[in-house]
Amino acid sequence: MPYTLSPIPEIRFGAGTIAGLATAASAFGAQRALIVIDSFLATSGLGETIAEELRAAGVEPVLFHDFAGEPKIAHLRAAALAGKGADLVVGIGGGSALDIAKITACTVASGEDPMHYALAANPLPKAPLKKIMVPTTAGTGSETSATNIFTGPEGKKLWIWGAETKADLVILDPQLTASLPANLTAWCGLDAFIHAFEASTNRNSHAGARFYGHEALRKIVASLETAVREPQNLEARGDVLLGSCLAGIAIDNCGTAIAHNISHALAGLAPVHHGLATALGFEATLAWLCDADTPELAAAAKACGVASAAELPAFFSEFMSRCGVNRVLPAAFGAYTAADLAREMRASENQPMRRSTIREVGDAEIDQFAAIMMALPRE
Repeated sequence: MPYTLSPIPEIRFGAGTIAGLATAASAFGAQRALIVIDSFLATSGLGETIAEELRAAGVEPVLFHDFAGEPKIAHLRAAALAGKGADLVVGIGGGSALDIAKITACTVASGEDPMHYALAANPLPKAPLKKIMVPTTAGTGSETSATNIFTGPEGKKLWIWGAETKADLVILDPQLTASLPANLTAWCGLDAFIHAFEASTNRNSHAGARFYGHEALRKIVASLETAVREPQNLEARGDVLLGSCLAGIAIDNCGTAIAHNISHALAGLAPVHHGLATALGFEATLAWLCDADTPELAAAAKACGVASAAELPAFFSEFMSRCGVNRVLPAAFGAYTAADLAREMRASENQPMRRSTIREVGDAEIDQFAAIMMALPRE
C-alpha cells in the first residue's frame, strides 16, 4: 500500500562525534546558541566544555538547565526567556531536554506561548530556529521525532506536534550515555523497544516505518542487557542509542499505541519515569494485544528473535527481568484507584494512542488494564 516517510534529519553517529558540534553550529551560520542541557550533564562540566567550543567557533552560548523531571509549562516559558535573541537551539540530554529545546526553537521564533501550539491548537511557525539534538539516554527517540510532550498548567500531559519541531542535525555519541545508571538505562531502552514495536504493529504501521522499527528491535534486543550490566561497553551502548534513534523514526511516522496511552495516563496522576511506566503498561497489555495475531505482530516477533506472536509476552517479561526492572509504581500512586487511571486513559489527549492500537480498546479493556496497573506494588 502507498505510504509517505517523514523527513529524517542528518544523523552523525560514533564515539566522540560530540566534538563536531561547534563546527556544525558555525556551519549553520549561528551567532547565538541556547544550550538546553540536563542539570546533571551541566554540573559534570559538559555544558561549559561545549560553551567554550562554541565561543571558539564564534558562537555566543547561553546555558539553560533550570529544569528537572519531565518538561512542564514553566520550564518551556523559562527556556524561551533564556533563548531570546538566539538563532540556534542545542538540546543535550534525555527526552525532556530535547523536547524543551525543540519547542523553544519554535516559541522563540514566533514569540508565542507554548500553550498556543498545545494539541495542535494553532500552526507552528514556518521558520523556527535551527536545532541540533544530542540524546544521552537512548530511549525517547525525540531527536528524530516531530512529537514533543510536556505537562500543562493543569498538570495534564500535552503534546506539540509538527515537522517544524524536528532537528536539523542529530549527533549520536555513545560515550555520552555511559554514565547513565543501570535502572535508567533499562527503563529508557525498554521505552525505545516499545516505540519500535508499537510503530511496527499498530493501525498506522506501514512498510517504511517497519524497516526502521524492526532494525531498532534487533539492536535493542541484542544489546540492552549488556548495556545495563556493562555501562562502559560502548558497542552495546551504541547499538541501543542507534536503536532508540531508529525507533524514533518509526514512531514519527506511525505513532504509538495502548502502552503509551497507559504511561501518559499514569503521568497524569503522579510523577513516574516514562520508560518504566510504558514498560509496565506494555507488559500488562501484550498478551491481549497478541491475540490479534496479525502479520505485523508476527514480523515484530521475528525481529525480536521469537518464533511467533504468541511467544512475545513471555519473551518480553523475561527481557524485562534480565534488564533488572522491578514491577513497582512510585509510592505517590497509593493515593489513586483504578477508576482514577481509567479516567485518565479516557482523556481526550490520550485517545490517539488508544485509537491506533491494532485491537479495539473498549471501555471494558480500559477498566481491565487500569485494574492490572493499579494492583502493582508501590515503593
